[in-house]
Amino acid sequence: MTIKELKEKTEGVILNVLITEKGSRLSAENRYLLEVAPDARKPVIAAMAEKAFGVHVLAVKTANMKGGLRYIRGTRRAVTEATWKKAIVTVKQGERIELA
Repeated sequence: MTIKELKEKTEGVILNVLITEKGSRLSAENRYLLEVAPDARKPVIAAMAEKAFGVHVLAVKTANMKGGLRYIRGTRRAVTEATWKKAIVTVKQGERIELA
């Protein structure tokens, strides 16, 4: 599933599946990292994850990731990154969310 298809299927609530070292470690515990819309609430995130991936969601934890000033390596240029929201979704034992 592409990012565009994911956004359409979840009505813009789930923006991306995050593939990181922490996410890989959590996937062994049936937890997955998702980038979600900043105004998304936990029940809505759970419902859209069930709809998009066909899994049973047991719990959702959210965190607002603060944006800020970041310097581009090798240059003197600075960019401002936007604040975004991530969700850690716990699914039922034996079920998986396909990451790729």
